[in-house]
Amino acid sequence: MAKKNVTFADIAAYTGFSKTTISRYFNNPDSITVENQEKIANALAVLDYKENKLARVMANGKTEMIGVIIPNLYMHYYSDMLDHIISTYEEYGYKFIVFAGNEDADVERRYIQELLAYKTEGLIILSHTLSSKELAEYHVPIVTIEREDEYVCSVNTDNYMGGVQAATVLAKSGCDILIHANADFPSTIPAHGRIQGFQDFCETNGLEHRIMIRNFGASFEENNAEIAKLLQEIEEIYPEKKAGIFMPNDTHANILLNLIIRKYGTLPERYKIVGFDNSPVSREAAFPITTVGQQMDKIAHEAVELLSQQISERKKRRPKPLSAPIHKVLTPVLIRRETTK
Repeated sequence: MAKKNVTFADIAAYTGFSKTTISRYFNNPDSITVENQEKIANALAVLDYKENKLARVMANGKTEMIGVIIPNLYMHYYSDMLDHIISTYEEYGYKFIVFAGNEDADVERRYIQELLAYKTEGLIILSHTLSSKELAEYHVPIVTIEREDEYVCSVNTDNYMGGVQAATVLAKSGCDILIHANADFPSTIPAHGRIQGFQDFCETNGLEHRIMIRNFGASFEENNAEIAKLLQEIEEIYPEKKAGIFMPNDTHANILLNLIIRKYGTLPERYKIVGFDNSPVSREAAFPITTVGQQMDKIAHEAVELLSQQISERKKRRPKPLSAPIHKVLTPVLIRRETTK
């Protein structure tokens, strides 16, 4: 015979509380005393209560679901960051619905509408496609990571310091020319700080350098073709110089490394490479890549914590909206490997 499901009525009968009090324990525990919370918790253990999540969602509309929108899963940074975000389940209990926007604004708007239709309690946005002003107009808890964030809360890395760290390690490696290749980011995008930090360090220290702005594309084929052109240009302009190359991320740094190895059979001493992110590909490359590491585990934790605070505030009887978005910035960590030794 199937075991009878324990109901609120059973818990109420066991504890002597009303069903309303039992419901408040699940939906708004702060509204009852700690002593009574402990009594109910003990009753749940004794009665071997198994929560019906679907019934709870239908009753209070709270799903414990978070929507995540990333640009793509091709870039190692996004897949690694997503892994760390999902890993926060053990601490926060949120479940995640993930969409890849592929830089299509209309598609991302449809994704957000669908996420809201499923009563997701907040959003984590890594995509650059929609402005923070537009995101804020959805009036749901939002935290962004490494993107423009004027109107919403965010967690970012100190990209300027990352640019300085990359230029520093390349200079110490004895390079004759320091090169940073990146996309043409506006100053509102955190990644622009990598360009500025790299350039400022070189100019301050009188180092020959060059910023090479490129549209790398959105697929491996496009990335590979553009980085092959980049390598050819560097070899034509600086044929006799030892080149230190700071790539915008570890995925692109690994593509550059592979192109050089295919051409020369190894990584020549005249090339020094630094990536950004400390994603798994930097460790798994044929020659492990020196990288400016984002503290992805901490970024994911801070993002979910900041989102959880917003969600919890909204559940209060008299919520107090944030007077201004909260922006958290974490320090990058330089990780030296084979490509700058």
